[in-house]
Amino acid sequence: MNNLELESLLNDYLKPFAIKDYCPNGLQVEGKGNVKNIVTGVTASQALIDAAIAQKADALLVHHGYFWRGESEPIRGMKFKRIKALIESGINLYAYHLPLDVHPEVGNNAQLGKLLGIDQFGGLEVGNPNSVAVYGELDTPLTAEAFSERIEEVLGRKPLFIDGGSEVMIKTVGWCTGGGQDYIDLAANRGLDAFISGEISERTTYSSREQGIHYFAAGHHATERYGVKALGEWLVGEHGFNVTFIDIDNPV
Repeated sequence: MNNLELESLLNDYLKPFAIKDYCPNGLQVEGKGNVKNIVTGVTASQALIDAAIAQKADALLVHHGYFWRGESEPIRGMKFKRIKALIESGINLYAYHLPLDVHPEVGNNAQLGKLLGIDQFGGLEVGNPNSVAVYGELDTPLTAEAFSERIEEVLGRKPLFIDGGSEVMIKTVGWCTGGGQDYIDLAANRGLDAFISGEISERTTYSSREQGIHYFAAGHHATERYGVKALGEWLVGEHGFNVTFIDIDNPV
């Protein structure tokens, strides 16, 4: 498929124009005109670019690309090396941030909820049809300790658990993959039993303890592996691309 046609295909599916984001979504670095072999991954790091080159990829599709609001604009240093490697190899870089978080099927939130056995009911942001944070119910109520163990088993990473002081079994859960820790306040206002995000801030501990809601920081990278992986599987099943998901280890 032509590289610009692939961008249109992804845009039609993920609908980035409906979401206000902190970076451009879509084709960020243009490469060769025909795309068949695609590498997917969480972040367009040098290690992932090198892996895509080794795979002879025509395109790299990621959740975290480049050109973030507020970042230094000159293309030098680390940014230069990354972009130079992409251009010299003719690899197209496609990146989708919030559109890939909120997509109802292949989104990071949808995929994490499915893996953890949570039925998604709706968004935590009232009046926002593209709410970045969501909520739902566990298939089976669990103690905080048992839920922590389930997260560790699914993600292969022990979450940081902040005890909210509640002794009830966890049934209702809010979550937002990646850096969504501040949505804990919306979860607490809704009266949910627990909240999950990737990262934690110093203030999150007090939000958890003082509002009586259990909190789990499960890792930014760990919680956001599954959206781009599912998107790649959609490209294989629906459009016949050759797609390889490559997970570059990141403990954060």
